[in-house]
Formats: sequence, structure tokens, C-alpha cells
Amino acid sequence: MNIGEKILSELKKEISENDYNQYIKKLSYDTKHSRSDIAHFNAPNLIIAKWIKTKYEFQIAHLFEIHTGIKPKLEISIKTKKTNVAQNIKTSQSAEKNVAKTNFLNPSLTFDSFIVGSSNQFAYTAARSVSEKLGQLYNPLFLYGGVGLGKTHLLQAIGNEQIALGKNVVYTTLEMFMNSFTSHIRSQTMDRFREKFRECDLLLIDDIQFISRKEQTQEEFFHTFNELYNAKKQIVITADRPPNKIAGLVDRLKSRFEWGLMADIQPPGLETKIEIIKKKCELDRISLNNDVINFIATNMGDNIREIEGTIIKLNALSSILNQKITLEFAKNTIKDQLKEKKENVTIDTIAQIVSKELNIKPSDIKSKKRTQNIVNARRIIIYLARNLTPNSMPQIAMYFGMKDHTAISHSMKKINEIIDEDENFKVLLEELSNKIHSKEN
Repeated sequence: MNIGEKILSELKKEISENDYNQYIKKLSYDTKHSRSDIAHFNAPNLIIAKWIKTKYEFQIAHLFEIHTGIKPKLEISIKTKKTNVAQNIKTSQSAEKNVAKTNFLNPSLTFDSFIVGSSNQFAYTAARSVSEKLGQLYNPLFLYGGVGLGKTHLLQAIGNEQIALGKNVVYTTLEMFMNSFTSHIRSQTMDRFREKFRECDLLLIDDIQFISRKEQTQEEFFHTFNELYNAKKQIVITADRPPNKIAGLVDRLKSRFEWGLMADIQPPGLETKIEIIKKKCELDRISLNNDVINFIATNMGDNIREIEGTIIKLNALSSILNQKITLEFAKNTIKDQLKEKKENVTIDTIAQIVSKELNIKPSDIKSKKRTQNIVNARRIIIYLARNLTPNSMPQIAMYFGMKDHTAISHSMKKINEIIDEDENFKVLLEELSNKIHSKEN
């Protein structure tokens, strides 16, 4: 067994069985072109090569460093059959064309790896239904919600399922769509642009909200939408808000986005976050005890991508330092991250956003007024300040001009009672929290 095969064997123990069998297993170590500072592998196609480089480059290089003392650069080439040059060029071009169609959908984003909870049940069910009856049901499907809640996961899950069925799938972010549109206009090759986006079975568009006030792009996308819709081809779109909340979106696009089904994804509850963490650990073969899982779920906010990034960071540092991931290890590892999240938020910012959302004058927040809407707004600001900033109860009391922290304690108790009784109020707090973090970050 050569060093490359040994490294892949070691990697097998650290990753999911699915990732190994579908991707890593298809790598072969190239002893001829490898050196101490370069680890050269061959892959059967560009999709596998790109995916492994994206997801496991750091881990493979680290395993080499453990065994050889040198951290090499990872290079992956496409292994083609030994035929004539023209044949190789044709094969390479074909592979590139297939990759261009899918834009490197992440194969790990599937319906099976998506954790379903009350916050995303409707969106998940809608996405599965669309995938089962492509172009026949809910066209377009419009998924919307905050950052990192799973919209892209569901979007790509539909794409991955359809690719497996041999469908022509195009996945693109709105930014990539605009860049491609501009490039083809300059090069006078709009026929190629339209062929790509209008002759697919499934078009997946991520972050459509960035089309706001882009008149030329909206015009082109309007015609693309019509071509696909009339041909009964499926369109799935994501955004951070519903169509009627996207400023600068022309009415005819708004109405078309609303033709099918709109499904929102809310911030996950604590139980769902815990299940997401457990599932991530299971897929990536990462061992975290319940204390660590609960700590991450209760302290890292609602952004699932951020939570998953934290898990990867913990696992990488644990491997490098050869230390078990204990609660203390987890706290020390992400303490600066948590501190930064809180230090970026001020009570003034919270008061400003809450006042705007609840239609309260900012000056009334610190006043002696006791009308119900002002009291409620004040309590919400106190609650969010306590949870989103490093300020103590006495510091928050000082901000509001209160004598001591007992009034803050009373407000916290009251608002927690309301949260337990009123699900809509809980959702309001989560939405305000997301808006505050979006503004500060």
C-alpha cells in the first residue's frame, strides 16, 4: 500500500460511508507525479475532482502531514482513457459541459440529510412534491426565509435527485446569472446563454432578491421564465423574503413568482437545531457528547451554515491538537466567536430596529409612558439586549434610566412567560433577532 492509498484508508475512518463510496473511493494516487510537497490524485471526472477539493482538501493534506511531516498541496487530475488526443479533448469538453450545467451542486445536500422540524416542514414537503412531479405541481416553487436556514439545501436536494434521474439541471445564483448575462451580451453570444437557461428540465435560481432594480436582467429572466413555464419545465427559486417584499421587482415578475407555491422557512426551534447537529455529526463521523451539542444549539444562533461551520472547526482542531471535544474544549474554541457576535450588537441598534418594526417612536422607549404597546416594545428590547449583547442587567437598567436591575429581572420573567404561551410572539422575537444580526453583520 503506497502513502496515498494509506491516507485514503485513514480518511475513510473519519468521514461518512456515503462520501467515501461515492467520491473518495474513486480517487487513485498518482505516484509518478507526486512529490513530498505535492499529493497528486486522479479522479474519473471534473465533478468528483472539484467536490473533493472543496470538501476534503484540508483533511487529506493534514493526514499527509501527520504521516510524512510535510503538508502537501493537493492536485487532482481527470483520468481519461488512453485514446487519441481528439478523443481526450472531446471527453474533457463534455465533462466541462456537464459541470457547467450543474454548477457543482453539492452532492451531500439531499432530502435524506435535511432535518425536518416544525419550522421547515411545509417547505420540505413542497420541495419533495415538486421533485416527484417535476413541472406538474407547484411551478414555480418559491422558497424564502432568513440566511442559513436551509433554502439552498432544499434547492440543491431537488437538483441532485433529478441529476440522478438523468435530467438536465441548471443551478445558478442570481449573481452568476447576471454575470453570465452581461458576459454573453458583450461577446454577442446570447444564443448560447439562452440555450443553457431555456433548454433545461429544471432551473434552480438561488437568491433571486438580488435581481432588485436590475432592469435588463429582469427583462431577460422574464422571458426565460415564460419559455420554461410554457414548456412545462420546473422552476425553483429562493429568496430571503417573499416576492411582494422585494423592492424594485417589476409587477409581472412578482405575479409569476406567485403563480405556483410560496413556502417559507422559519428559524429552527431548539429541538430541530439539536437534531441538525446530531445529523451533521453522523454524516461526517464526528463525535460530540450531549453537553457540547446543547451548548452549540443554545449559543450559536439560528444560522445552520454557521452551526455546521462550528462543528467542522471543532473537529479539525480536535484532530490537529489530538484532543477530545469536551464541553470546556468547545467553549474555549468558539468563545471569541460568541464574544464577537455579542459585541457587534448594541442596545441602541436593538431599540432602533424594534421601534421601527413595531411602529414606536424611539424617544418613547426611554420615556415614562406606560401604554401597552410601548411597555411591550420596552420588554422586547430588554429581552433582546440581555440575549444578544454582553450587557449585564444593571447596565441595561441604566440604559433605560431605571433605579436598579430588579425591573429588568421582572421584564425578563414576564416575557419568558409570554414566549411559553404565545408561539407567534416567539416567532416575532426570532425575526427581530435575525434582523438585528443582519444589520450588524
